Amino acid sequence: QFDSNPVYELPLSLNYAESLKNVKNIITLSESPNETTLISNYVLAINNIYESWGDHQTRSNVLTLQQPVITPLFDTLQKETVILNWINDEKQTDESFQEYLKNNVKSSVYSKGNYAADFNNFWVTALHDGVLKVSVINNLKSKLAEINLSKSKNNTDGLTLILTNNYYIGTGKYSNNGWLQELPHPVSKIAWDNYAAISPSTGIELGIENDDLVKIKVDDSEIEIPAFIQPGMADNTVIIELGYGRTNSGEVSNNVGFNANVFLNPKNLSQYIFDNVTLTKTGEVYKLASTQEHHSLDDEFVKDLHLKRNIIQEGTLEEYKNNPKFLHEHKHEIFSITEAHEYKNEKWAMSIDLNKCLGCSECVSSCNVENNIPVVGKDQVARGREMHWIRIDRYYSGTPDEPIVSTQPMLCQHCDNAPCENVCPVNATNHSPDGLNQMAYNRCVGTRYCANNCPYKVRRFNFYNFRDHFADAHYENELTGLVHNPEVTVRSRGVIEKCSFCVQNIMAARENAIREGRSLNADEVKTSCQSACPTDAIVFGDSNNPESTVTKNREHDLSYHVLEE
Repeated sequence: QFDSNPVYELPLSLNYAESLKNVKNIITLSESPNETTLISNYVLAINNIYESWGDHQTRSNVLTLQQPVITPLFDTLQKETVILNWINDEKQTDESFQEYLKNNVKSSVYSKGNYAADFNNFWVTALHDGVLKVSVINNLKSKLAEINLSKSKNNTDGLTLILTNNYYIGTGKYSNNGWLQELPHPVSKIAWDNYAAISPSTGIELGIENDDLVKIKVDDSEIEIPAFIQPGMADNTVIIELGYGRTNSGEVSNNVGFNANVFLNPKNLSQYIFDNVTLTKTGEVYKLASTQEHHSLDDEFVKDLHLKRNIIQEGTLEEYKNNPKFLHEHKHEIFSITEAHEYKNEKWAMSIDLNKCLGCSECVSSCNVENNIPVVGKDQVARGREMHWIRIDRYYSGTPDEPIVSTQPMLCQHCDNAPCENVCPVNATNHSPDGLNQMAYNRCVGTRYCANNCPYKVRRFNFYNFRDHFADAHYENELTGLVHNPEVTVRSRGVIEKCSFCVQNIMAARENAIREGRSLNADEVKTSCQSACPTDAIVFGDSNNPESTVTKNREHDLSYHVLEE
Protein backbone atom coordinates (compact mmCIF):
# COMPACT_ATOMS: atom_id res chain seq x y z
CA GLN A 1 0.00 0.00 0.00
CA PHE A 2 1.34 3.44 -0.94
CA ASP A 3 0.38 6.29 1.40
CA SER A 4 -3.25 5.17 1.44
CA ASN A 5 -5.69 3.43 3.75
CA PRO A 6 -7.83 1.04 1.69
CA VAL A 7 -8.92 -1.08 4.67
CA TYR A 8 -10.82 1.92 6.04
CA GLU A 9 -11.71 3.80 2.85
CA LEU A 10 -12.83 1.04 0.47
CA PRO A 11 -16.40 -0.33 0.55
CA LEU A 12 -16.85 -3.27 2.91
CA SER A 13 -18.56 -5.18 0.11
CA LEU A 14 -15.16 -5.60 -1.57
CA ASN A 15 -13.91 -7.65 1.42
CA TYR A 16 -10.50 -6.02 0.99
CA ALA A 17 -9.21 -6.76 4.49
CA GLU A 18 -10.35 -10.37 4.22
CA SER A 19 -8.68 -10.74 0.83
CA LEU A 20 -5.35 -9.55 2.23
CA LYS A 21 -5.21 -12.67 4.38
CA ASN A 22 -4.32 -14.54 1.20
CA VAL A 23 -1.33 -12.26 0.56
CA LYS A 24 1.99 -13.45 1.99
CA ASN A 25 3.72 -10.09 2.33
CA ILE A 26 1.80 -6.86 2.85
CA ILE A 27 4.00 -3.76 2.69
CA THR A 28 2.54 -0.37 3.56
CA LEU A 29 4.20 3.03 3.19
CA SER A 30 2.53 5.53 5.49
CA GLU A 31 3.17 8.75 7.40
CA SER A 32 1.22 7.54 10.43
CA PRO A 33 -0.56 4.44 11.76
CA ASN A 34 -3.91 3.58 10.19
CA GLU A 35 -6.27 0.66 9.78
CA THR A 36 -4.19 -0.75 6.91
CA THR A 37 -0.84 -0.64 8.73
CA LEU A 38 -2.48 -2.65 11.51
CA ILE A 39 -2.74 -5.75 9.30
CA SER A 40 0.48 -5.22 7.31
CA ASN A 41 3.58 -7.40 7.65
CA TYR A 42 5.91 -4.50 6.97
CA VAL A 43 5.24 -0.82 7.63
CA LEU A 44 7.69 1.67 6.14
CA ALA A 45 7.42 5.05 7.83
CA ILE A 46 7.76 7.81 5.24
CA ASN A 47 8.40 11.53 5.50
CA ASN A 48 5.65 14.02 6.07
CA ILE A 49 4.98 16.26 3.07
CA TYR A 50 6.76 19.12 4.88
CA GLU A 51 9.91 16.98 5.04
CA SER A 52 9.87 16.03 1.36
CA TRP A 53 10.99 17.11 -2.08
CA GLY A 54 8.60 16.86 -4.99
CA ASP A 55 6.93 18.43 -8.00
CA HIS A 56 3.31 18.81 -9.02
CA GLN A 57 1.53 19.82 -12.19
CA THR A 58 -1.91 20.97 -11.10
CA ARG A 59 -2.61 23.04 -14.21
CA SER A 60 -1.44 23.16 -17.80
CA ASN A 61 1.96 24.75 -18.46
CA VAL A 62 2.75 25.22 -14.76
CA LEU A 63 5.11 22.96 -12.79
CA THR A 64 5.22 23.54 -9.04
CA LEU A 65 8.36 22.60 -7.13
CA GLN A 66 8.15 21.40 -3.54
CA GLN A 67 11.05 21.54 -1.11
CA PRO A 68 11.21 20.52 2.56
CA VAL A 69 10.80 23.15 5.25
CA ILE A 70 12.28 20.94 7.99
CA THR A 71 14.65 18.00 8.17
CA PRO A 72 12.95 14.69 9.05
CA LEU A 73 12.19 14.46 12.76
CA PHE A 74 12.53 10.68 12.75
CA ASP A 75 14.50 8.03 10.91
CA THR A 76 12.23 8.11 7.85
CA LEU A 77 12.61 8.41 4.09
CA GLN A 78 10.30 9.99 1.60
CA LYS A 79 8.29 7.52 -0.45
CA GLU A 80 10.11 8.27 -3.71
CA THR A 81 13.44 7.48 -2.02
CA VAL A 82 12.08 4.09 -0.94
CA ILE A 83 11.16 3.31 -4.55
CA LEU A 84 14.60 4.44 -5.75
CA ASN A 85 16.15 1.98 -3.30
CA TRP A 86 14.01 -0.82 -4.73
CA ILE A 87 15.11 -0.17 -8.32
CA ASN A 88 18.79 0.63 -7.65
CA ASP A 89 21.63 -1.50 -6.32
CA GLU A 90 23.26 1.39 -4.43
CA LYS A 91 21.75 2.84 -1.28
CA GLN A 92 19.58 5.88 -1.97
CA THR A 93 18.86 8.80 0.39
CA ASP A 94 16.53 11.78 0.25
CA GLU A 95 19.44 13.70 -1.27
CA SER A 96 19.41 11.10 -4.04
CA PHE A 97 15.80 11.92 -4.85
CA GLN A 98 16.60 15.64 -4.71
CA GLU A 99 19.27 15.01 -7.34
CA TYR A 100 16.82 12.86 -9.33
CA LEU A 101 14.25 15.68 -9.24
CA LYS A 102 16.88 18.21 -10.29
CA ASN A 103 17.98 16.06 -13.23
CA ASN A 104 14.37 15.53 -14.28
CA VAL A 105 13.78 19.30 -14.38
CA LYS A 106 16.98 19.68 -16.40
CA SER A 107 15.97 17.09 -19.00
CA SER A 108 12.24 17.76 -19.25
CA VAL A 109 12.14 21.55 -18.79
CA TYR A 110 15.52 23.30 -19.06
CA SER A 111 16.79 21.40 -22.10
CA LYS A 112 13.58 22.14 -24.03
CA GLY A 113 13.61 25.88 -23.40
CA ASN A 114 15.80 28.73 -24.56
CA TYR A 115 17.18 29.99 -21.24
CA ALA A 116 20.02 32.51 -20.96
CA ALA A 117 21.09 31.41 -17.47
CA ASP A 118 23.11 28.25 -16.83
CA PHE A 119 21.22 25.39 -15.23
CA ASN A 120 22.47 25.95 -11.67
CA ASN A 121 21.20 29.54 -11.67
CA PHE A 122 18.00 28.37 -13.37
CA TRP A 123 17.48 25.74 -10.63
CA VAL A 124 18.08 28.18 -7.76
CA THR A 125 15.66 30.68 -9.32
CA ALA A 126 13.06 27.95 -9.84
CA LEU A 127 13.30 26.91 -6.18
CA HIS A 128 12.98 30.54 -5.10
CA ASP A 129 9.92 31.19 -7.26
CA GLY A 130 8.38 27.79 -6.60
CA VAL A 131 6.89 27.47 -10.08
CA LEU A 132 8.08 26.90 -13.63
CA LYS A 133 6.37 27.63 -16.91
CA VAL A 134 6.55 24.49 -19.01
CA SER A 135 5.05 23.01 -22.12
CA VAL A 136 2.31 20.45 -21.58
CA ILE A 137 4.12 17.35 -20.39
CA ASN A 138 1.29 14.93 -21.04
CA ASN A 139 -1.55 15.60 -23.41
CA LEU A 140 -3.87 13.01 -21.94
CA LYS A 141 -7.08 12.16 -23.72
CA SER A 142 -9.89 10.43 -21.94
CA LYS A 143 -13.23 9.11 -23.06
CA LEU A 144 -16.09 9.25 -20.64
CA ALA A 145 -18.12 6.08 -20.42
CA GLU A 146 -21.78 6.44 -21.17
CA ILE A 147 -24.01 6.56 -18.12
CA ASN A 148 -27.25 4.63 -18.33
CA LEU A 149 -29.58 7.04 -16.59
CA SER A 150 -32.43 4.57 -16.90
CA LYS A 151 -30.86 2.73 -13.98
CA SER A 152 -31.45 5.76 -11.82
CA LYS A 153 -34.93 5.58 -10.38
CA ASN A 154 -36.69 8.33 -8.52
CA ASN A 155 -37.78 6.17 -5.62
CA THR A 156 -40.28 7.66 -3.23
CA ASP A 157 -40.19 4.61 -0.94
CA GLY A 158 -38.07 5.47 2.09
CA LEU A 159 -35.40 8.13 2.37
CA THR A 160 -32.41 9.07 0.22
CA LEU A 161 -28.96 8.91 1.82
CA ILE A 162 -26.11 11.10 0.59
CA LEU A 163 -22.53 10.51 1.78
CA THR A 164 -20.06 13.37 1.54
CA ASN A 165 -16.53 14.11 2.70
CA ASN A 166 -16.02 16.30 5.72
CA TYR A 167 -14.92 19.86 4.95
CA TYR A 168 -11.80 19.65 7.11
CA ILE A 169 -10.64 16.06 7.60
CA GLY A 170 -11.61 14.84 4.13
CA THR A 171 -11.91 11.06 3.91
CA GLY A 172 -10.35 10.77 7.37
CA LYS A 173 -6.69 11.20 6.46
CA TYR A 174 -6.42 14.33 8.60
CA SER A 175 -8.69 13.16 11.40
CA ASN A 176 -5.85 12.96 13.93
CA ASN A 177 -5.37 16.73 13.75
CA GLY A 178 -7.11 18.16 16.82
CA TRP A 179 -7.24 21.66 15.36
CA LEU A 180 -9.26 20.36 12.41
CA GLN A 181 -11.53 18.22 14.57
CA GLU A 182 -12.34 21.27 16.68
CA LEU A 183 -13.21 23.49 13.73
CA PRO A 184 -17.01 23.78 13.75
CA HIS A 185 -18.94 22.77 10.64
CA PRO A 186 -19.52 25.87 8.43
CA VAL A 187 -23.31 25.60 8.75
CA SER A 188 -24.29 23.34 11.65
CA LYS A 189 -21.39 24.53 13.85
CA ILE A 190 -20.91 21.02 15.24
CA ALA A 191 -17.39 19.86 16.11
CA TRP A 192 -15.84 16.49 16.98
CA ASP A 193 -18.60 14.39 15.38
CA ASN A 194 -20.50 13.50 12.25
CA TYR A 195 -24.25 13.08 12.29
CA ALA A 196 -27.32 12.30 10.20
CA ALA A 197 -28.64 15.65 8.98
CA ILE A 198 -32.35 15.78 8.11
CA SER A 199 -34.79 18.58 7.31
CA PRO A 200 -37.16 20.05 9.95
CA SER A 201 -40.19 18.63 8.13
CA THR A 202 -38.68 15.15 7.99
CA GLY A 203 -37.77 15.41 11.66
CA ILE A 204 -41.36 16.27 12.59
CA GLU A 205 -42.74 13.47 10.40
CA LEU A 206 -40.45 10.86 11.99
CA GLY A 207 -40.66 12.31 15.50
CA ILE A 208 -36.91 12.94 15.64
CA GLU A 209 -35.16 15.75 17.49
CA ASN A 210 -31.56 16.89 17.76
CA ASP A 211 -29.23 14.38 19.48
CA ASP A 212 -31.63 11.45 19.05
CA LEU A 213 -29.61 8.33 18.29
CA VAL A 214 -31.09 6.79 15.14
CA LYS A 215 -30.50 3.59 13.20
CA ILE A 216 -29.94 4.04 9.47
CA LYS A 217 -30.18 0.98 7.26
CA VAL A 218 -29.27 0.58 3.59
CA ASP A 219 -29.77 -2.97 2.28
CA ASP A 220 -27.75 -5.16 4.67
CA SER A 221 -25.63 -2.33 6.13
CA GLU A 222 -26.63 -0.25 9.12
CA ILE A 223 -25.15 2.13 11.69
CA GLU A 224 -26.38 4.05 14.70
CA ILE A 225 -25.64 7.77 14.56
CA PRO A 226 -27.04 10.94 16.17
CA ALA A 227 -29.57 13.01 14.23
CA PHE A 228 -29.37 16.73 13.62
CA ILE A 229 -32.20 18.91 12.32
CA GLN A 230 -30.72 21.09 9.58
CA PRO A 231 -32.85 23.96 8.20
CA GLY A 232 -32.78 24.26 4.43
CA MET A 233 -32.28 20.59 3.64
CA ALA A 234 -34.45 18.75 1.14
CA ASP A 235 -37.18 16.65 2.71
CA ASN A 236 -36.78 12.87 2.88
CA THR A 237 -33.01 13.21 2.55
CA VAL A 238 -30.26 12.22 4.97
CA ILE A 239 -26.69 13.52 4.72
CA ILE A 240 -23.79 11.91 6.59
CA GLU A 241 -20.15 12.96 6.37
CA LEU A 242 -17.35 10.43 5.93
CA GLY A 243 -13.96 10.42 7.63
CA TYR A 244 -15.09 9.50 11.15
CA GLY A 245 -15.21 6.31 13.19
CA ARG A 246 -11.49 5.59 12.81
CA THR A 247 -10.07 2.82 15.01
CA ASN A 248 -6.31 3.05 14.46
CA SER A 249 -5.50 6.62 13.53
CA GLY A 250 -4.05 8.19 16.67
CA GLU A 251 -4.83 9.51 20.13
CA VAL A 252 -6.96 12.39 18.86
CA SER A 253 -9.25 10.65 16.40
CA ASN A 254 -9.63 7.06 17.58
CA ASN A 255 -13.34 6.29 18.05
CA VAL A 256 -14.40 9.86 17.23
CA GLY A 257 -17.69 9.94 15.35
CA PHE A 258 -19.31 7.15 13.35
CA ASN A 259 -18.01 5.16 10.39
CA ALA A 260 -20.40 5.67 7.47
CA ASN A 261 -18.01 3.95 5.03
CA VAL A 262 -20.02 0.78 5.66
CA PHE A 263 -22.59 2.13 3.20
CA LEU A 264 -20.18 2.59 0.28
CA ASN A 265 -21.19 0.35 -2.59
CA PRO A 266 -19.40 0.32 -5.98
CA LYS A 267 -22.35 -1.51 -7.55
CA ASN A 268 -24.56 1.56 -7.22
CA LEU A 269 -24.85 4.12 -9.99
CA SER A 270 -23.19 6.36 -7.42
CA GLN A 271 -21.54 4.79 -4.40
CA TYR A 272 -22.37 7.93 -2.42
CA ILE A 273 -26.15 8.14 -3.04
CA PHE A 274 -28.67 5.51 -1.91
CA ASP A 275 -32.45 5.12 -2.12
CA ASN A 276 -34.84 3.05 0.00
CA VAL A 277 -33.11 4.07 3.22
CA THR A 278 -34.83 3.44 6.53
CA LEU A 279 -34.31 5.62 9.60
CA THR A 280 -35.66 4.65 13.02
CA LYS A 281 -35.22 5.98 16.55
CA THR A 282 -33.31 3.82 19.01
CA GLY A 283 -34.68 5.62 22.05
CA GLU A 284 -31.19 6.69 23.12
CA VAL A 285 -29.57 10.13 23.08
CA TYR A 286 -26.07 11.10 21.92
CA LYS A 287 -25.01 14.66 22.71
CA LEU A 288 -23.43 16.63 19.89
CA ALA A 289 -21.07 19.50 20.68
CA SER A 290 -21.85 22.78 18.92
CA THR A 291 -20.06 26.12 19.18
CA GLN A 292 -23.21 28.06 18.33
CA GLU A 293 -26.85 27.32 19.08
CA HIS A 294 -29.12 28.90 16.48
CA HIS A 295 -32.35 30.55 17.55
CA SER A 296 -35.70 29.11 16.55
CA LEU A 297 -36.88 30.32 13.17
CA ASP A 298 -40.47 30.00 14.40
CA ASP A 299 -40.17 32.05 17.61
CA GLU A 300 -41.27 35.60 16.77
CA PHE A 301 -39.21 37.13 19.60
CA VAL A 302 -35.82 35.79 18.50
CA LYS A 303 -36.60 35.39 14.79
CA ASP A 304 -34.28 37.59 12.69
CA LEU A 305 -32.81 39.05 15.89
CA HIS A 306 -29.47 39.58 14.15
CA LEU A 307 -31.23 41.82 11.63
CA LYS A 308 -33.34 43.67 14.20
CA ARG A 309 -30.25 44.50 16.27
CA ASN A 310 -28.18 45.36 13.17
CA ILE A 311 -25.61 42.67 13.93
CA ILE A 312 -25.92 41.68 10.28
CA GLN A 313 -26.66 44.58 7.95
CA GLU A 314 -27.48 43.48 4.45
CA GLY A 315 -29.73 44.30 1.56
CA THR A 316 -30.31 43.68 -2.12
CA LEU A 317 -28.41 45.14 -5.05
CA GLU A 318 -31.56 47.06 -5.99
CA GLU A 319 -31.69 48.69 -2.53
CA TYR A 320 -28.07 49.74 -2.86
CA LYS A 321 -28.62 51.23 -6.32
CA ASN A 322 -31.62 53.23 -5.10
CA ASN A 323 -29.91 54.42 -1.92
CA PRO A 324 -26.17 53.69 -1.52
CA LYS A 325 -26.28 54.89 2.10
CA PHE A 326 -29.24 52.74 3.14
CA LEU A 327 -27.16 51.10 5.90
CA HIS A 328 -26.47 54.44 7.58
CA GLU A 329 -29.95 55.88 7.93
CA HIS A 330 -30.26 55.11 11.65
CA LYS A 331 -26.76 56.01 12.80
CA HIS A 332 -26.24 58.72 15.40
CA GLU A 333 -23.26 60.84 16.24
CA ILE A 334 -21.50 59.49 19.31
CA PHE A 335 -20.47 61.96 22.01
CA SER A 336 -17.80 61.25 24.61
CA ILE A 337 -17.33 62.90 28.00
CA THR A 338 -13.59 62.22 27.84
CA GLU A 339 -11.02 63.49 25.40
CA ALA A 340 -10.21 60.96 22.70
CA HIS A 341 -6.66 59.65 22.55
CA GLU A 342 -4.64 60.94 19.62
CA TYR A 343 -2.80 58.26 17.68
CA LYS A 344 0.22 60.05 16.24
CA ASN A 345 1.75 57.19 14.27
CA GLU A 346 0.05 53.98 13.13
CA LYS A 347 -3.41 53.02 14.29
CA TRP A 348 -3.94 49.41 13.35
CA ALA A 349 -7.33 48.38 12.04
CA MET A 350 -9.02 45.60 10.11
CA SER A 351 -11.92 45.40 7.68
CA ILE A 352 -13.74 42.27 6.50
CA ASP A 353 -15.73 42.19 3.27
CA LEU A 354 -18.74 39.98 4.02
CA ASN A 355 -19.56 39.79 0.30
CA LYS A 356 -16.28 37.91 -0.15
CA CYS A 357 -16.37 35.81 3.01
CA LEU A 358 -17.14 32.13 2.32
CA GLY A 359 -17.43 31.07 5.95
CA CYS A 360 -14.75 28.43 5.28
CA SER A 361 -12.89 28.89 8.61
CA GLU A 362 -9.43 29.04 7.04
CA CYS A 363 -8.87 32.19 9.09
CA VAL A 364 -9.80 30.28 12.25
CA SER A 365 -7.42 27.44 11.46
CA SER A 366 -4.50 29.71 10.59
CA CYS A 367 -5.04 31.75 13.75
CA ASN A 368 -4.97 28.56 15.82
CA VAL A 369 -1.59 27.59 14.41
CA GLU A 370 -0.04 31.06 14.47
CA ASN A 371 -1.08 31.91 18.01
CA ASN A 372 -0.67 28.56 19.79
CA ILE A 373 -4.39 28.08 20.41
CA PRO A 374 -4.88 24.86 22.42
CA VAL A 375 -7.18 21.99 21.53
CA VAL A 376 -9.67 21.53 24.37
CA GLY A 377 -11.65 18.43 23.33
CA LYS A 378 -15.32 17.69 22.77
CA ASP A 379 -16.38 17.88 26.43
CA GLN A 380 -15.02 21.41 26.81
CA VAL A 381 -16.46 22.54 23.47
CA ALA A 382 -19.87 21.34 24.64
CA ARG A 383 -19.43 23.56 27.71
CA GLY A 384 -18.67 26.59 25.52
CA ARG A 385 -14.98 26.62 26.38
CA GLU A 386 -13.40 26.46 22.92
CA MET A 387 -10.39 28.79 22.69
CA HIS A 388 -10.65 30.14 19.12
CA TRP A 389 -9.65 33.81 18.87
CA ILE A 390 -11.77 34.27 15.77
CA ARG A 391 -15.05 32.51 15.04
CA ILE A 392 -17.47 32.46 12.12
CA ASP A 393 -20.97 33.28 13.36
CA ARG A 394 -23.79 31.79 11.32
CA TYR A 395 -27.24 33.40 11.37
CA TYR A 396 -30.52 32.11 9.96
CA SER A 397 -33.38 34.22 8.69
CA GLY A 398 -36.44 33.28 6.65
CA THR A 399 -38.23 29.99 7.32
CA PRO A 400 -37.01 26.55 8.49
CA ASP A 401 -37.62 25.08 5.03
CA GLU A 402 -36.11 28.00 3.11
CA PRO A 403 -33.66 29.75 5.41
CA ILE A 404 -31.31 32.54 4.43
CA VAL A 405 -27.84 31.94 5.86
CA SER A 406 -25.56 34.84 6.76
CA THR A 407 -22.01 34.37 8.04
CA GLN A 408 -19.90 36.88 9.91
CA PRO A 409 -16.34 36.49 11.21
CA MET A 410 -16.14 37.76 14.78
CA LEU A 411 -12.97 38.64 16.65
CA CYS A 412 -11.77 41.26 19.10
CA GLN A 413 -12.81 44.66 17.75
CA HIS A 414 -9.92 46.46 19.51
CA CYS A 415 -12.41 49.11 20.61
CA ASP A 416 -11.14 52.66 21.08
CA ASN A 417 -13.17 52.87 24.29
CA ALA A 418 -13.00 49.20 25.20
CA PRO A 419 -15.42 48.14 27.96
CA CYS A 420 -13.07 45.32 28.96
CA GLU A 421 -10.30 47.75 29.89
CA ASN A 422 -12.43 49.68 32.38
CA VAL A 423 -13.28 46.68 34.54
CA CYS A 424 -9.93 44.89 34.80
CA PRO A 425 -8.75 45.34 38.41
CA VAL A 426 -5.07 44.74 37.58
CA ASN A 427 -4.79 46.55 34.23
CA ALA A 428 -4.00 43.28 32.47
CA THR A 429 -5.95 44.46 29.43
CA ASN A 430 -5.06 47.92 28.20
CA HIS A 431 -4.64 50.02 25.09
CA SER A 432 -1.39 50.39 23.18
CA PRO A 433 -0.18 53.64 21.55
CA ASP A 434 -0.92 52.15 18.12
CA GLY A 435 -4.55 51.23 18.80
CA LEU A 436 -4.30 47.63 19.98
CA ASN A 437 -6.38 46.27 22.83
CA GLN A 438 -3.58 44.21 24.35
CA MET A 439 -3.15 41.60 27.06
CA ALA A 440 -0.43 41.34 29.71
CA TYR A 441 -0.79 37.65 30.55
CA ASN A 442 1.44 37.76 33.64
CA ARG A 443 -0.83 40.39 35.19
CA CYS A 444 -4.10 38.55 34.58
CA VAL A 445 -5.63 37.03 37.73
CA GLY A 446 -8.61 35.49 35.95
CA THR A 447 -11.53 37.50 37.33
CA ARG A 448 -13.19 37.27 33.89
CA TYR A 449 -14.75 40.72 34.39
CA CYS A 450 -13.45 41.62 30.93
CA ALA A 451 -15.17 38.62 29.32
CA ASN A 452 -18.44 39.51 31.05
CA ASN A 453 -18.18 43.10 29.85
CA CYS A 454 -17.29 42.28 26.23
CA PRO A 455 -20.37 42.74 24.00
CA TYR A 456 -18.78 40.61 21.26
CA LYS A 457 -17.96 37.63 23.51
CA VAL A 458 -14.54 37.12 21.97
CA ARG A 459 -12.43 36.72 25.11
CA ARG A 460 -11.37 33.17 25.98
CA PHE A 461 -10.59 31.87 29.47
CA ASN A 462 -8.22 28.99 30.18
CA PHE A 463 -10.30 26.92 32.58
CA TYR A 464 -7.49 24.36 32.63
CA ASN A 465 -3.95 24.12 31.45
CA PHE A 466 -5.10 22.55 28.22
CA ARG A 467 -1.56 21.50 27.31
CA ASP A 468 -1.37 19.11 30.25
CA HIS A 469 -2.80 15.62 30.05
CA PHE A 470 -6.10 16.62 31.58
CA ALA A 471 -9.11 14.42 30.78
CA ASP A 472 -9.98 14.78 27.07
CA ALA A 473 -8.04 18.01 26.73
CA HIS A 474 -4.64 16.43 26.13
CA TYR A 475 -3.16 16.27 22.62
CA GLU A 476 0.12 17.76 23.83
CA ASN A 477 3.39 15.86 24.08
CA GLU A 478 7.05 16.42 23.36
CA LEU A 479 6.49 16.15 19.62
CA THR A 480 3.36 18.30 19.24
CA GLY A 481 5.02 20.97 21.36
CA LEU A 482 7.39 21.57 18.45
CA VAL A 483 4.54 23.12 16.47
CA HIS A 484 4.29 26.06 18.86
CA ASN A 485 5.16 29.49 17.49
CA PRO A 486 8.15 30.69 19.57
CA GLU A 487 7.10 34.31 19.00
CA VAL A 488 3.81 33.86 20.88
CA THR A 489 3.45 33.30 24.62
CA VAL A 490 1.93 29.95 25.62
CA ARG A 491 -0.86 30.73 28.07
CA SER A 492 -1.67 28.76 31.21
CA ARG A 493 -4.64 28.05 33.47
CA GLY A 494 -6.56 31.02 34.84
CA VAL A 495 -5.57 33.47 32.09
CA ILE A 496 -7.78 35.33 29.60
CA GLU A 497 -6.68 35.51 25.98
CA LYS A 498 -8.00 36.95 22.74
CA CYS A 499 -7.09 38.25 19.28
CA SER A 500 -3.90 40.32 19.33
CA PHE A 501 -3.97 41.41 15.66
CA CYS A 502 -0.86 39.18 15.40
CA VAL A 503 1.20 41.71 17.33
CA GLN A 504 4.28 39.52 16.80
CA ASN A 505 4.08 40.25 13.07
CA ILE A 506 3.72 43.97 13.75
CA MET A 507 6.79 43.91 15.99
CA ALA A 508 8.80 41.91 13.44
CA ALA A 509 8.01 44.43 10.68
CA ARG A 510 8.84 47.33 13.00
CA GLU A 511 12.17 45.76 14.00
CA ASN A 512 13.09 45.25 10.34
CA ALA A 513 12.31 48.89 9.59
CA ILE A 514 14.47 50.08 12.51
CA ARG A 515 17.30 47.78 11.48
CA GLU A 516 17.19 49.16 7.93
CA GLY A 517 16.92 52.77 9.12
CA ARG A 518 13.54 53.54 7.56
CA SER A 519 9.97 54.16 8.60
CA LEU A 520 7.52 51.28 8.94
CA ASN A 521 5.45 50.46 5.87
CA ALA A 522 2.09 49.25 7.19
CA ASP A 523 1.53 47.14 4.08
CA GLU A 524 4.36 44.87 5.24
CA VAL A 525 2.27 43.65 8.17
CA LYS A 526 0.01 40.67 7.52
CA THR A 527 -2.11 38.94 10.12
CA SER A 528 -2.41 35.16 9.91
CA CYS A 529 -6.13 35.26 9.13
CA GLN A 530 -5.50 37.79 6.37
CA SER A 531 -2.77 35.65 4.80
CA ALA A 532 -4.93 32.52 4.86
CA CYS A 533 -8.16 34.01 3.49
CA PRO A 534 -8.70 32.52 0.00
CA THR A 535 -10.85 35.44 -1.19
CA ASP A 536 -8.86 38.33 0.31
CA ALA A 537 -11.91 39.29 2.38
CA ILE A 538 -9.72 40.40 5.30
CA VAL A 539 -7.71 43.62 5.03
CA PHE A 540 -5.33 44.88 7.72
CA GLY A 541 -3.49 48.17 7.84
CA ASP A 542 -3.03 51.67 9.21
CA SER A 543 -6.33 53.54 9.55
CA ASN A 544 -4.40 56.80 10.06
CA ASN A 545 -3.22 56.57 6.46
CA PRO A 546 -6.00 57.96 4.22
CA GLU A 547 -4.57 56.06 1.23
CA SER A 548 -4.59 52.64 2.90
CA THR A 549 -7.07 50.00 1.74
CA VAL A 550 -8.46 49.54 5.24
CA THR A 551 -9.26 53.27 5.50
CA LYS A 552 -10.97 53.29 2.11
CA ASN A 553 -12.98 50.22 3.09
CA ARG A 554 -14.12 51.91 6.29
CA GLU A 555 -15.27 54.96 4.35
CA HIS A 556 -17.31 52.86 1.91
CA ASP A 557 -21.08 53.37 1.86
CA LEU A 558 -21.61 49.75 2.91
CA SER A 559 -19.19 49.86 5.84
CA TYR A 560 -20.58 49.32 9.33
CA HIS A 561 -19.48 48.25 12.81
CA VAL A 562 -21.25 45.49 14.74
CA LEU A 563 -23.11 46.94 17.77
CA GLU A 564 -21.65 50.31 16.84
CA GLU A 565 -23.95 52.30 19.11
